[in-house]
Amino acid sequence: MKLIRFKQSFIAFGVLLTLGACDTDEKLEVKGDGVVYEDNFYRNETEAYSGLVAAYDKLGKFAGAMENAPLLFLNSASDDFFAGGGGSDDQPGLQVASNYTVSPANIPPAIWADYYKGVARCNIMLIKLPGIPMDTAKKIRFAAEVKALRAYYYFDLVRMFKNIPLILTQLTKDEIPLVMQAKPEDVYVQIEKDLNEAIPDLPMTLPPAELGRFTKGAATALLGKVYLYDNKKTQAAVELAKVNGTPGGTSSYGYKLMPAFADLWNHANKFNTESIFEITYTDKSNADWGNFERGDDEGNVAAQLMGIRDYSRKPKGIDALLPNYINGWGFMVVTPQLVAVLKDDPRYASTIFNAAAARGVDNDDVNGLITYKDSYQETGYHFIKYAAFNADIKPGNPFLNFGINTYIIRLADTYLLEAEALGGTGARAQALLDAVRLRAGLTAVPVSIPAILAERRLELAGEGHRWFDLVRTGEAAAKLAFKGFQANKNEAFPIPYSEFNNTKIVQNTGYPQ
Repeated sequence: MKLIRFKQSFIAFGVLLTLGACDTDEKLEVKGDGVVYEDNFYRNETEAYSGLVAAYDKLGKFAGAMENAPLLFLNSASDDFFAGGGGSDDQPGLQVASNYTVSPANIPPAIWADYYKGVARCNIMLIKLPGIPMDTAKKIRFAAEVKALRAYYYFDLVRMFKNIPLILTQLTKDEIPLVMQAKPEDVYVQIEKDLNEAIPDLPMTLPPAELGRFTKGAATALLGKVYLYDNKKTQAAVELAKVNGTPGGTSSYGYKLMPAFADLWNHANKFNTESIFEITYTDKSNADWGNFERGDDEGNVAAQLMGIRDYSRKPKGIDALLPNYINGWGFMVVTPQLVAVLKDDPRYASTIFNAAAARGVDNDDVNGLITYKDSYQETGYHFIKYAAFNADIKPGNPFLNFGINTYIIRLADTYLLEAEALGGTGARAQALLDAVRLRAGLTAVPVSIPAILAERRLELAGEGHRWFDLVRTGEAAAKLAFKGFQANKNEAFPIPYSEFNNTKIVQNTGYPQ
Protein backbone atom coordinates (compact mmCIF):
# COMPACT_ATOMS: atom_id res chain seq x y z
CA MET A 1 0.00 0.00 0.00
CA LYS A 2 1.30 3.44 -0.92
CA LEU A 3 1.12 6.24 1.61
CA ILE A 4 -0.56 9.23 0.02
CA ARG A 5 1.04 12.42 1.26
CA PHE A 6 0.26 15.38 -0.97
CA LYS A 7 1.41 18.57 0.72
CA GLN A 8 -1.34 20.70 -0.76
CA SER A 9 -3.87 18.44 0.95
CA PHE A 10 -2.07 17.66 4.18
CA ILE A 11 -3.44 18.84 7.53
CA ALA A 12 -0.99 18.99 10.44
CA PHE A 13 -3.03 18.49 13.58
CA GLY A 14 -1.57 20.34 16.55
CA VAL A 15 -2.72 17.83 19.14
CA LEU A 16 -2.32 19.48 22.52
CA LEU A 17 -2.85 16.24 24.40
CA THR A 18 -1.62 13.01 22.87
CA LEU A 19 -4.70 11.03 23.90
CA GLY A 20 -7.23 13.68 23.00
CA ALA A 21 -8.10 14.17 19.38
CA CYS A 22 -8.41 17.95 18.94
CA ASP A 23 -10.52 19.87 21.42
CA THR A 24 -13.34 21.98 20.03
CA ASP A 25 -11.07 24.99 19.60
CA GLU A 26 -8.09 23.02 18.26
CA LYS A 27 -6.25 24.66 15.40
CA LEU A 28 -5.60 22.84 12.17
CA GLU A 29 -2.69 24.07 10.08
CA VAL A 30 -3.61 23.69 6.43
CA LYS A 31 -0.56 23.93 4.18
CA GLY A 32 -0.94 26.81 1.78
CA ASP A 33 -4.15 28.04 3.37
CA GLY A 34 -3.04 29.43 6.72
CA VAL A 35 -4.70 28.37 9.97
CA VAL A 36 -8.33 27.43 10.47
CA TYR A 37 -10.26 25.91 13.35
CA GLU A 38 -11.55 22.37 13.37
CA ASP A 39 -15.18 23.46 13.67
CA ASN A 40 -14.76 25.38 10.42
CA PHE A 41 -13.21 22.48 8.57
CA TYR A 42 -14.69 19.30 7.01
CA ARG A 43 -17.19 21.39 5.08
CA ASN A 44 -16.96 19.60 1.75
CA GLU A 45 -15.43 16.68 -0.12
CA THR A 46 -12.12 18.44 -0.68
CA GLU A 47 -11.66 19.05 3.01
CA ALA A 48 -12.79 15.50 3.80
CA TYR A 49 -10.07 14.23 1.49
CA SER A 50 -7.53 16.41 3.30
CA GLY A 51 -8.63 14.81 6.55
CA LEU A 52 -8.21 11.38 5.01
CA VAL A 53 -4.67 12.21 3.90
CA ALA A 54 -3.90 13.41 7.41
CA ALA A 55 -5.17 10.12 8.85
CA TYR A 56 -2.82 8.19 6.57
CA ASP A 57 0.14 10.46 7.22
CA LYS A 58 1.30 8.97 10.54
CA LEU A 59 2.01 5.69 8.78
CA GLY A 60 5.08 7.39 7.39
CA LYS A 61 6.77 7.49 10.79
CA PHE A 62 7.44 3.73 10.44
CA ALA A 63 10.74 4.48 8.67
CA GLY A 64 10.42 8.24 8.34
CA ALA A 65 11.91 9.18 11.70
CA MET A 66 14.97 8.55 13.84
CA GLU A 67 14.84 6.98 17.28
CA ASN A 68 11.05 7.12 17.21
CA ALA A 69 10.82 5.16 13.93
CA PRO A 70 9.13 1.83 14.84
CA LEU A 71 11.21 -0.01 12.20
CA LEU A 72 14.47 1.05 13.84
CA PHE A 73 13.21 0.70 17.39
CA LEU A 74 11.81 -2.81 16.89
CA ASN A 75 14.88 -4.00 14.99
CA SER A 76 17.10 -2.66 17.78
CA ALA A 77 15.07 -4.61 20.34
CA SER A 78 15.36 -7.88 18.40
CA ASP A 79 18.12 -10.49 18.48
CA ASP A 80 19.03 -9.69 14.87
CA PHE A 81 20.48 -6.20 15.37
CA PHE A 82 22.42 -3.96 17.70
CA ALA A 83 21.42 -0.30 17.59
CA GLY A 84 24.90 0.72 16.40
CA GLY A 85 25.42 4.35 15.42
CA GLY A 86 28.21 6.62 16.54
CA GLY A 87 28.29 5.60 20.18
CA SER A 88 26.32 4.54 23.23
CA ASP A 89 24.63 7.95 23.37
CA ASP A 90 23.78 8.20 19.66
CA GLN A 91 19.98 8.09 19.19
CA PRO A 92 19.59 6.99 22.84
CA GLY A 93 16.06 5.69 22.29
CA LEU A 94 17.45 3.01 20.00
CA GLN A 95 20.29 2.18 22.42
CA VAL A 96 17.95 1.55 25.38
CA ALA A 97 15.80 -0.68 23.19
CA SER A 98 18.88 -2.63 22.11
CA ASN A 99 20.27 -3.23 25.62
CA TYR A 100 16.94 -3.41 27.49
CA THR A 101 17.55 -0.46 29.75
CA VAL A 102 14.38 1.06 28.30
CA SER A 103 12.26 2.87 30.88
CA PRO A 104 9.32 5.30 31.04
CA ALA A 105 11.86 8.13 31.20
CA ASN A 106 13.96 7.23 28.15
CA ILE A 107 11.64 5.50 25.67
CA PRO A 108 11.07 7.85 22.71
CA PRO A 109 7.66 9.33 23.62
CA ALA A 110 6.84 10.07 19.99
CA ILE A 111 6.40 6.36 19.26
CA TRP A 112 3.31 6.29 21.47
CA ALA A 113 2.25 9.82 20.52
CA ASP A 114 2.47 9.33 16.75
CA TYR A 115 0.20 6.29 16.86
CA TYR A 116 -2.35 8.08 19.01
CA LYS A 117 -2.26 11.12 16.75
CA GLY A 118 -3.11 8.74 13.91
CA VAL A 119 -5.97 7.32 15.98
CA ALA A 120 -7.20 10.83 16.77
CA ARG A 121 -7.31 11.79 13.11
CA CYS A 122 -9.30 8.65 12.31
CA ASN A 123 -11.74 9.37 15.13
CA ILE A 124 -12.30 12.93 13.89
CA MET A 125 -13.00 11.69 10.38
CA LEU A 126 -15.54 9.13 11.57
CA ILE A 127 -17.32 11.81 13.58
CA LYS A 128 -17.32 14.44 10.86
CA LEU A 129 -17.99 12.33 7.76
CA PRO A 130 -21.76 11.77 8.24
CA GLY A 131 -22.42 15.51 8.12
CA ILE A 132 -20.24 16.36 5.13
CA PRO A 133 -22.15 17.02 1.87
CA MET A 134 -20.28 14.84 -0.61
CA ASP A 135 -20.64 11.86 -2.90
CA THR A 136 -22.16 9.00 -0.88
CA ALA A 137 -19.93 6.28 -2.34
CA LYS A 138 -16.81 8.28 -1.51
CA LYS A 139 -18.08 8.96 1.99
CA ILE A 140 -18.57 5.23 2.57
CA ARG A 141 -15.12 4.46 1.22
CA PHE A 142 -13.44 7.17 3.33
CA ALA A 143 -15.09 5.77 6.45
CA ALA A 144 -13.86 2.27 5.60
CA GLU A 145 -10.33 3.52 5.06
CA VAL A 146 -10.08 5.32 8.38
CA LYS A 147 -11.52 2.30 10.22
CA ALA A 148 -8.80 0.15 8.66
CA LEU A 149 -6.20 2.76 9.58
CA ARG A 150 -7.45 2.97 13.16
CA ALA A 151 -7.22 -0.81 13.38
CA TYR A 152 -3.63 -0.68 12.12
CA TYR A 153 -2.62 1.96 14.65
CA TYR A 154 -4.24 0.14 17.54
CA PHE A 155 -2.73 -3.20 16.48
CA ASP A 156 0.78 -1.82 16.75
CA LEU A 157 -0.04 -0.02 20.00
CA VAL A 158 -1.45 -3.08 21.74
CA ARG A 159 1.42 -5.27 20.54
CA MET A 160 4.07 -2.82 21.72
CA PHE A 161 2.51 -1.46 24.92
CA LYS A 162 -0.19 -4.07 25.75
CA ASN A 163 -2.17 -1.99 28.26
CA ILE A 164 -3.44 0.99 26.32
CA PRO A 165 -6.42 3.36 26.34
CA LEU A 166 -9.05 2.55 23.74
CA ILE A 167 -10.33 5.90 22.49
CA LEU A 168 -12.97 5.94 19.78
CA THR A 169 -14.14 9.53 19.90
CA GLN A 170 -12.84 13.03 20.48
CA LEU A 171 -11.93 13.80 24.06
CA THR A 172 -12.46 17.18 25.65
CA LYS A 173 -9.92 18.57 28.08
CA ASP A 174 -12.26 17.68 30.93
CA GLU A 175 -12.32 14.04 29.81
CA ILE A 176 -8.53 13.60 29.63
CA PRO A 177 -8.14 13.05 33.42
CA LEU A 178 -10.67 10.20 33.23
CA VAL A 179 -8.73 8.21 30.63
CA MET A 180 -8.04 4.64 31.68
CA GLN A 181 -6.58 1.62 29.92
CA ALA A 182 -8.65 -1.09 28.28
CA LYS A 183 -8.04 -4.81 28.58
CA PRO A 184 -5.92 -6.01 25.63
CA GLU A 185 -8.65 -8.44 24.66
CA ASP A 186 -11.11 -5.55 24.35
CA VAL A 187 -8.71 -3.69 22.10
CA TYR A 188 -8.53 -6.75 19.85
CA VAL A 189 -12.33 -6.90 19.72
CA GLN A 190 -12.41 -3.31 18.45
CA ILE A 191 -9.61 -3.86 15.94
CA GLU A 192 -11.43 -6.86 14.50
CA LYS A 193 -14.72 -4.95 14.44
CA ASP A 194 -13.16 -2.04 12.54
CA LEU A 195 -11.59 -4.32 9.96
CA ASN A 196 -14.69 -6.45 9.44
CA GLU A 197 -16.75 -3.30 8.92
CA ALA A 198 -14.18 -1.77 6.60
CA ILE A 199 -13.47 -4.67 4.24
CA PRO A 200 -16.84 -4.76 2.37
CA ASP A 201 -16.56 -1.06 1.50
CA LEU A 202 -12.96 -1.03 0.30
CA PRO A 203 -12.02 -1.36 -3.38
CA MET A 204 -10.54 -4.56 -4.74
CA THR A 205 -7.91 -2.76 -6.83
CA LEU A 206 -6.63 0.77 -7.24
CA PRO A 207 -5.73 2.87 -10.26
CA PRO A 208 -2.14 4.19 -10.29
CA ALA A 209 -3.20 7.61 -9.04
CA GLU A 210 -4.70 6.08 -5.89
CA LEU A 211 -1.96 3.68 -4.90
CA GLY A 212 -1.42 3.93 -1.18
CA ARG A 213 -5.00 3.65 -0.03
CA PHE A 214 -6.42 0.61 1.71
CA THR A 215 -7.83 -2.18 -0.42
CA LYS A 216 -9.84 -5.25 0.50
CA GLY A 217 -6.70 -7.34 0.23
CA ALA A 218 -4.65 -5.14 2.57
CA ALA A 219 -7.40 -5.01 5.19
CA THR A 220 -8.08 -8.75 4.88
CA ALA A 221 -4.39 -9.57 5.32
CA LEU A 222 -4.26 -7.32 8.38
CA LEU A 223 -7.37 -8.98 9.81
CA GLY A 224 -5.85 -12.42 9.34
CA LYS A 225 -2.72 -11.32 11.16
CA VAL A 226 -4.76 -9.76 13.97
CA TYR A 227 -6.74 -12.98 14.40
CA LEU A 228 -3.51 -14.97 14.70
CA TYR A 229 -2.17 -12.65 17.39
CA ASP A 230 -5.53 -12.91 19.14
CA ASN A 231 -5.16 -16.71 19.09
CA LYS A 232 -8.13 -17.14 16.75
CA LYS A 233 -6.25 -19.45 14.44
CA THR A 234 -9.22 -20.84 12.54
CA GLN A 235 -10.46 -17.37 11.63
CA ALA A 236 -6.89 -16.30 10.81
CA ALA A 237 -6.41 -19.18 8.40
CA VAL A 238 -9.68 -18.36 6.61
CA GLU A 239 -8.80 -14.70 6.06
CA LEU A 240 -5.20 -15.35 5.10
CA ALA A 241 -6.24 -18.05 2.61
CA LYS A 242 -8.34 -15.41 0.79
CA VAL A 243 -5.25 -13.26 0.38
CA ASN A 244 -2.85 -16.10 -0.44
CA GLY A 245 -4.84 -18.17 -2.91
CA THR A 246 -3.02 -21.19 -4.32
CA PRO A 247 0.54 -21.24 -2.94
CA GLY A 248 2.91 -20.10 -5.65
CA GLY A 249 0.12 -18.87 -7.89
CA THR A 250 -1.78 -15.63 -8.29
CA SER A 251 -4.50 -15.03 -5.70
CA SER A 252 -7.91 -13.54 -6.45
CA TYR A 253 -6.57 -10.23 -5.14
CA GLY A 254 -3.79 -10.33 -7.72
CA TYR A 255 -0.97 -11.10 -5.29
CA LYS A 256 1.90 -13.33 -6.38
CA LEU A 257 5.40 -13.95 -5.05
CA MET A 258 8.06 -12.01 -6.92
CA PRO A 259 10.17 -14.35 -9.08
CA ALA A 260 13.39 -13.68 -7.16
CA PHE A 261 13.93 -12.58 -3.57
CA ALA A 262 16.40 -9.92 -4.73
CA ASP A 263 13.64 -8.31 -6.84
CA LEU A 264 11.93 -7.18 -3.64
CA TRP A 265 14.79 -4.84 -2.83
CA ASN A 266 15.13 -3.16 -6.20
CA HIS A 267 13.97 0.40 -5.50
CA ALA A 268 12.17 0.48 -8.83
CA ASN A 269 9.87 -2.42 -7.92
CA LYS A 270 7.39 -0.41 -5.87
CA PHE A 271 3.94 -1.88 -5.34
CA ASN A 272 4.95 -5.13 -6.95
CA THR A 273 2.82 -8.28 -7.05
CA GLU A 274 4.00 -9.36 -3.60
CA SER A 275 3.30 -6.05 -1.90
CA ILE A 276 0.11 -6.05 0.19
CA PHE A 277 0.63 -3.12 2.55
CA GLU A 278 3.44 -0.73 1.64
CA ILE A 279 4.47 2.73 2.77
CA THR A 280 5.98 5.05 0.21
CA TYR A 281 8.59 7.72 0.78
CA THR A 282 9.66 10.51 -1.50
CA ASP A 283 12.92 12.26 -2.38
CA LYS A 284 10.98 15.49 -2.96
CA SER A 285 10.17 16.37 0.64
CA ASN A 286 12.97 18.94 1.08
CA ALA A 287 13.47 17.96 4.71
CA ASP A 288 16.47 19.30 6.56
CA TRP A 289 17.38 19.87 10.18
CA GLY A 290 15.44 23.13 10.26
CA ASN A 291 12.04 21.69 9.31
CA PHE A 292 12.46 18.00 10.07
CA GLU A 293 9.79 17.73 12.76
CA ARG A 294 7.26 20.08 11.17
CA GLY A 295 5.65 17.61 8.82
CA ASP A 296 8.21 18.01 6.05
CA ASP A 297 9.90 14.67 6.81
CA GLU A 298 8.56 12.73 3.85
CA GLY A 299 11.63 10.64 3.03
CA ASN A 300 12.85 7.28 4.30
CA VAL A 301 15.05 8.58 7.11
CA ALA A 302 15.85 5.05 8.31
CA ALA A 303 17.76 4.47 5.07
CA GLN A 304 20.16 7.24 6.07
CA LEU A 305 20.57 5.92 9.61
CA MET A 306 21.19 2.36 8.42
CA GLY A 307 23.90 3.33 5.94
CA ILE A 308 27.51 2.34 6.77
CA ARG A 309 29.47 5.12 8.49
CA ASP A 310 31.86 7.02 6.20
CA TYR A 311 31.51 4.30 3.55
CA SER A 312 33.73 4.81 0.51
CA ARG A 313 34.96 2.56 -2.29
CA LYS A 314 38.70 2.60 -3.01
CA PRO A 315 39.49 3.59 -6.61
CA LYS A 316 41.17 0.37 -7.70
CA GLY A 317 39.52 -0.13 -11.04
CA ILE A 318 37.29 -2.86 -9.62
CA ASP A 319 35.21 -0.63 -7.37
CA ALA A 320 32.25 -1.12 -9.71
CA LEU A 321 32.02 -4.63 -8.33
CA LEU A 322 31.02 -3.22 -4.94
CA PRO A 323 27.82 -1.36 -4.07
CA ASN A 324 28.02 2.42 -4.26
CA TYR A 325 26.33 2.90 -0.89
CA ILE A 326 25.85 6.29 0.71
CA ASN A 327 27.92 7.58 3.59
CA GLY A 328 25.48 6.68 6.37
CA TRP A 329 25.20 6.86 10.13
CA GLY A 330 25.89 3.24 11.01
CA PHE A 331 22.76 2.03 12.75
CA MET A 332 21.32 -1.51 12.62
CA VAL A 333 24.55 -3.46 12.97
CA VAL A 334 23.78 -7.12 12.32
CA THR A 335 24.31 -9.48 15.27
CA PRO A 336 26.45 -12.62 15.01
CA GLN A 337 23.28 -14.59 15.76
CA LEU A 338 21.58 -13.49 12.54
CA VAL A 339 24.76 -13.95 10.51
CA ALA A 340 25.07 -17.52 11.79
CA VAL A 341 21.59 -18.58 10.68
CA LEU A 342 21.57 -16.67 7.39
CA LYS A 343 25.15 -17.08 6.13
CA ASP A 344 24.44 -20.16 3.97
CA ASP A 345 21.01 -18.96 2.81
CA PRO A 346 20.57 -17.48 -0.69
CA ARG A 347 18.76 -14.50 0.88
CA TYR A 348 21.94 -13.45 2.69
CA ALA A 349 23.21 -11.40 -0.26
CA SER A 350 20.09 -9.23 -0.29
CA THR A 351 19.96 -8.86 3.49
CA ILE A 352 23.52 -8.49 4.82
CA PHE A 353 26.67 -6.83 3.52
CA ASN A 354 29.96 -8.17 4.91
CA ALA A 355 31.69 -4.81 5.15
CA ALA A 356 34.57 -6.18 7.21
CA ALA A 357 35.55 -8.64 4.48
CA ALA A 358 35.52 -5.89 1.86
CA ARG A 359 37.60 -3.55 4.01
CA GLY A 360 40.13 -6.09 5.23
CA VAL A 361 42.01 -5.58 8.49
CA ASP A 362 41.37 -1.84 8.58
CA ASN A 363 41.10 1.22 6.33
CA ASP A 364 44.83 1.05 5.60
CA ASP A 365 44.70 -2.53 4.32
CA VAL A 366 46.28 -2.44 0.86
CA ASN A 367 44.05 -5.36 -0.15
CA GLY A 368 40.90 -3.65 1.05
CA LEU A 369 38.27 -2.47 -1.42
CA ILE A 370 36.37 -0.06 0.83
CA THR A 371 36.89 2.14 3.85
CA TYR A 372 34.39 2.87 6.59
CA LYS A 373 34.24 3.88 10.22
CA ASP A 374 33.22 1.31 12.81
CA SER A 375 29.82 1.74 14.39
CA TYR A 376 29.16 1.29 18.07
CA GLN A 377 28.99 -2.51 18.65
CA GLU A 378 30.46 -3.05 15.20
CA THR A 379 30.40 -6.64 13.95
CA GLY A 380 31.43 -6.01 10.35
CA TYR A 381 27.96 -6.92 9.05
CA HIS A 382 25.35 -4.37 7.97
CA PHE A 383 21.69 -4.53 6.95
CA ILE A 384 21.04 -3.67 3.28
CA LYS A 385 17.44 -4.48 2.33
CA TYR A 386 16.60 -0.79 2.41
CA ALA A 387 20.12 0.42 1.65
CA ALA A 388 20.43 3.80 -0.03
CA PHE A 389 22.87 4.37 -2.89
CA ASN A 390 24.56 7.57 -3.95
CA ALA A 391 22.33 7.52 -7.02
CA ASP A 392 19.35 7.90 -4.66
CA ILE A 393 20.57 11.24 -3.29
CA LYS A 394 18.56 14.21 -4.47
CA PRO A 395 20.78 17.20 -5.36
CA GLY A 396 20.70 19.73 -2.56
CA ASN A 397 19.33 17.25 0.00
CA PRO A 398 22.08 14.79 0.88
CA PHE A 399 20.15 13.04 3.64
CA LEU A 400 16.65 12.50 5.10
CA ASN A 401 14.96 12.46 1.69
CA PHE A 402 15.27 8.96 0.27
CA GLY A 403 12.34 7.72 -1.79
CA ILE A 404 12.74 4.09 -0.67
CA ASN A 405 9.48 2.34 0.20
CA THR A 406 9.03 -0.13 3.07
CA TYR A 407 6.80 -3.18 3.30
CA ILE A 408 4.40 -3.59 6.19
CA ILE A 409 2.81 -6.81 4.92
CA ARG A 410 3.92 -8.79 1.89
CA LEU A 411 2.82 -12.13 0.49
CA ALA A 412 5.65 -14.27 1.87
CA ASP A 413 4.67 -12.95 5.31
CA THR A 414 1.02 -13.96 4.88
CA TYR A 415 2.02 -17.37 3.46
CA LEU A 416 3.95 -18.13 6.62
CA LEU A 417 1.26 -16.66 8.87
CA GLU A 418 -1.36 -18.90 7.29
CA ALA A 419 0.89 -21.96 7.60
CA GLU A 420 1.25 -21.15 11.28
CA ALA A 421 -2.48 -20.57 11.71
CA LEU A 422 -3.03 -24.05 10.24
CA GLY A 423 -1.01 -25.46 13.12
CA GLY A 424 2.08 -26.12 11.04
CA THR A 425 0.63 -29.35 9.68
CA GLY A 426 -1.11 -30.57 6.56
CA ALA A 427 -0.65 -30.34 2.82
CA ARG A 428 -1.59 -26.68 2.50
CA ALA A 429 0.77 -25.56 5.28
CA GLN A 430 3.53 -27.57 3.59
CA ALA A 431 2.77 -25.97 0.22
CA LEU A 432 2.86 -22.47 1.71
CA LEU A 433 6.22 -23.07 3.36
CA ASP A 434 7.57 -24.75 0.21
CA ALA A 435 6.58 -21.78 -1.97
CA VAL A 436 8.59 -19.34 0.17
CA ARG A 437 11.64 -21.61 0.23
CA LEU A 438 11.45 -22.45 -3.47
CA ARG A 439 11.40 -18.77 -4.41
CA ALA A 440 14.52 -18.33 -2.25
CA GLY A 441 16.26 -21.16 -4.11
CA LEU A 442 15.97 -23.70 -1.28
CA THR A 443 14.67 -27.24 -1.08
CA ALA A 444 11.66 -28.31 0.95
CA VAL A 445 11.80 -29.14 4.65
CA PRO A 446 9.01 -30.86 6.63
CA VAL A 447 6.51 -28.29 7.79
CA SER A 448 6.22 -27.60 11.52
CA ILE A 449 5.79 -24.57 13.74
CA PRO A 450 9.55 -24.37 14.45
CA ALA A 451 10.29 -24.61 10.71
CA ILE A 452 7.79 -21.85 9.94
CA LEU A 453 9.16 -19.53 12.63
CA ALA A 454 12.72 -20.18 11.47
CA GLU A 455 11.66 -19.31 7.93
CA ARG A 456 10.06 -16.09 9.09
CA ARG A 457 13.37 -14.99 10.59
CA LEU A 458 15.29 -15.71 7.39
CA GLU A 459 12.71 -14.33 4.97
CA LEU A 460 11.64 -11.22 6.90
CA ALA A 461 14.88 -10.19 8.63
CA GLY A 462 15.01 -6.48 9.35
CA GLU A 463 11.43 -5.76 8.29
CA GLY A 464 10.18 -5.14 11.82
CA HIS A 465 8.57 -8.53 12.58
CA ARG A 466 11.16 -10.38 14.63
CA TRP A 467 10.55 -8.81 18.07
CA PHE A 468 6.81 -9.33 17.77
CA ASP A 469 7.34 -12.96 16.71
CA LEU A 470 9.60 -13.68 19.70
CA VAL A 471 7.18 -12.14 22.20
CA ARG A 472 4.01 -13.77 20.87
CA THR A 473 5.61 -17.23 20.72
CA GLY A 474 7.14 -17.02 24.19
CA GLU A 475 10.71 -17.21 22.88
CA ALA A 476 11.78 -13.67 23.76
CA ALA A 477 13.23 -14.38 27.21
CA ALA A 478 15.54 -17.11 25.89
CA LYS A 479 16.53 -15.52 22.59
CA LEU A 480 17.05 -12.02 24.00
CA ALA A 481 18.74 -12.91 27.29
CA PHE A 482 22.12 -11.81 25.88
CA LYS A 483 20.68 -8.31 25.52
CA GLY A 484 19.24 -8.13 29.04
CA PHE A 485 15.59 -8.97 28.31
CA GLN A 486 13.66 -9.73 31.51
CA ALA A 487 10.72 -12.14 31.42
CA ASN A 488 7.38 -10.83 32.69
CA LYS A 489 8.54 -7.27 32.03
CA ASN A 490 10.00 -6.63 28.60
CA GLU A 491 7.20 -8.36 26.69
CA ALA A 492 5.67 -4.87 26.69
CA PHE A 493 7.47 -1.57 26.39
CA PRO A 494 7.03 1.06 29.11
CA ILE A 495 4.48 3.80 28.64
CA PRO A 496 6.27 7.17 28.41
CA TYR A 497 6.16 9.30 31.54
CA SER A 498 4.70 12.13 29.48
CA GLU A 499 1.42 10.20 29.21
CA PHE A 500 0.83 10.11 32.97
CA ASN A 501 0.16 13.80 33.42
CA ASN A 502 -3.41 14.27 34.58
CA THR A 503 -4.62 10.78 33.60
CA LYS A 504 -5.41 7.51 35.36
CA ILE A 505 -3.01 5.49 33.23
CA VAL A 506 -1.12 2.76 35.11
CA GLN A 507 2.41 1.75 34.12
CA ASN A 508 3.14 -1.69 32.68
CA THR A 509 4.44 -4.43 35.00
CA GLY A 510 8.09 -4.16 35.98
CA TYR A 511 8.56 -0.48 35.22
CA PRO A 512 8.47 2.42 37.74
CA GLN A 513 5.14 4.26 37.87
